[in-house]
Amino acid sequence: MTTDTYYANGNEVRLFEQAYHRRLPVMLTGPTGCGKTRLVEHMGVLLRRPVVTISCHDDLTSSDLVGRFMVTGGDVVWTDGPLTRAVKDGAICYLDEVVEARHDSLAILHSLTDHRRSLYLDRAGEVVEAPEDFMLVCSYNPAYRSSLKELKPSFRQRFVTLPMNYLPPDREADVVVAEAGIEAASARRLVACATAIRTADEAFHFEPPSTRVLVTAAHLIAAGATELDAAEACILAPLSTDGAISDGLREVAAASLAAADNSSTPH
Repeated sequence: MTTDTYYANGNEVRLFEQAYHRRLPVMLTGPTGCGKTRLVEHMGVLLRRPVVTISCHDDLTSSDLVGRFMVTGGDVVWTDGPLTRAVKDGAICYLDEVVEARHDSLAILHSLTDHRRSLYLDRAGEVVEAPEDFMLVCSYNPAYRSSLKELKPSFRQRFVTLPMNYLPPDREADVVVAEAGIEAASARRLVACATAIRTADEAFHFEPPSTRVLVTAAHLIAAGATELDAAEACILAPLSTDGAISDGLREVAAASLAAADNSSTPH
């Protein structure tokens, strides 16, 4: 599946486009692997804007974002960072898992998320005004975060927030088929397995299996693996190293695959 065949799960495409035309920053929230990055890539195609993706982490500094002075050929010259380049190019700048970045690094974004729409390069003595076609987009998973890994409410309120979630089972199966080319019945069984584990998540307390891992499992099946082997390697094994939990998940997966198989078998 290409980014121009994005499977919408609500009104997120329309709201994203409306925010873009009104020059508003957007925050995408939802579980890992539910399509946040795919949405941004799709909107880049739809709006005909390049997408600059920045993967956030604990060591990300404001200089990593905006740029720094570097020695080049014996001279000290300013080198733009990815955020600065995105602003100047009128791109969609996408900060993936923004909650992982340090709060002091995110302060540089404040002037881009209010009426100023400007980026202040204090060290370079420059103010970069964002063109009309620039857009700032952030994403994060609000679940499974400790209190030390949370965005300040004052920061979140600067954005139009679009909550996202997994697609309904039938449409998620369509994505798996489109991505990996396996039979629809097999895709439905994989989705049933993931749905059962997501439902059991309240008891086990782990990150639920994403659409992304279902596609990975589907690729193994397309290469000749059995559904159980693919589910074990791609869906179950990454979830937990605890043997007892893994055994419980394995039972849930086997039961869900069997039940889905029986429901699709003509009687």
